[in-house]
Amino acid sequence: MDKVIRWGILGTGKIAKALATALKELPDAELAAVASRSADSANAFAAEFGAKRAHSSYQALADDPDVDVIYIATPHPMHHENALMCLRGGKSLLVEKAFTVNRREAEDIVALAREKKLFVMEAMWSRFQPAIVEARRLIEAGEIGKITNIQADLGFMADVGPEHRLFNPELGGGAMLDLGIYPLSVSAFFLGDVAEVKAMSVLGPTGVDVQTNFVLRHKNGGLSSCATSLTARTGATLTVCGSKGFLRLHSRFHHSDRFTIELNDGSSREIHLPRVGNGYAHEAMEVQRCLRAGLLESPVMPLDESLSLMGVMDDIRAQTGVRYAAD
Repeated sequence: MDKVIRWGILGTGKIAKALATALKELPDAELAAVASRSADSANAFAAEFGAKRAHSSYQALADDPDVDVIYIATPHPMHHENALMCLRGGKSLLVEKAFTVNRREAEDIVALAREKKLFVMEAMWSRFQPAIVEARRLIEAGEIGKITNIQADLGFMADVGPEHRLFNPELGGGAMLDLGIYPLSVSAFFLGDVAEVKAMSVLGPTGVDVQTNFVLRHKNGGLSSCATSLTARTGATLTVCGSKGFLRLHSRFHHSDRFTIELNDGSSREIHLPRVGNGYAHEAMEVQRCLRAGLLESPVMPLDESLSLMGVMDDIRAQTGVRYAAD
C-alpha cells in the first residue's frame, strides 16, 4: 500500500461531506475521486473538497484504478448494490452505518468481500472516538467492577416531511436504522454479543418507526435498555453500570469527548479526550491502519458483529411491524 491512501467517496450528501472534511485532517490520506449520479453534483463536491477526479456514475468510481478504498455514503437501501459493485471493481470499502437494510444483504457483501479478499468495515465512527476507546479500556481494567447493565438513548425532533429519507421507507427511513444502530452497537461494544432482543415501536404514517425502545439480553447475562426517537430530543447519554460504580458518556454519547466515572464510595471524576476535527477522522485512521497491516476487517468493528447486529435489527422490525422492500 502506498504511503498515501487514496480515497473515493460514493455519494455527495451530508455524511459524504463530513468524511471529506475529516480526510483533510490526515496527512497520509488523499481524496482521489468522488462519484454522483449527477455530473454537476460530483464536480461541485470535487471543487469544494479538493477531489482529483469527479465521476458522473458510481460504476466509474468502482472502476477507477487510482482509488484504494471507497466510502459508501448513499442511503441505506443502496448500500447493498453499491458495495457489491465496488467489490467487483476490486475496491476495499468503508460502508456507512447501518451497514445495510437487513442481514441478508449484509451477508451478500461479507461473502463477496471474503471471496475477493478485500477489506470491508461498517462506518460505526463511535467505536473509534478517543473518549469511547478510553472508556472501554477503563471498564476492561475493572474500573467500575463487573458490568451488568447499560442504559442508552438517542433521539431528536425530525421536523421534515414524509418524503425525507428519515421517514421514507424507500430510502430506509425510521428511527431504528438511522439512530437506533448507535445504542445497539455501542451496547454490544461494552457488554458483548446480543443473545435476545425485545422491542416496541410507534409507527408513523409512512409505516416506519418514529420511535423504538428495545431491551437487549447479552450472552454474558447483562442487559441493555435502549431508546431511539425521531419525535423528541432525548438526553443522548449512555451509562455503563457495574458492581463498583458507573461510567456515563455525556451527550451526545455517540461522539462524546468526555465521560464521568462515579464509584460506590461517592468519589467521581470526569475525563476529557478531544476528538480530531469533526470526529470522522478516527474511523478513517482505522481503515488506513488495517489496509497497511494487510487486514481484511477491523478487530474493533468486525464483519461478523455487523452481521449479528443487522440480525438484531431484523428481529426488532419483525416484532414491531416495520418492513422494507428488500425484506
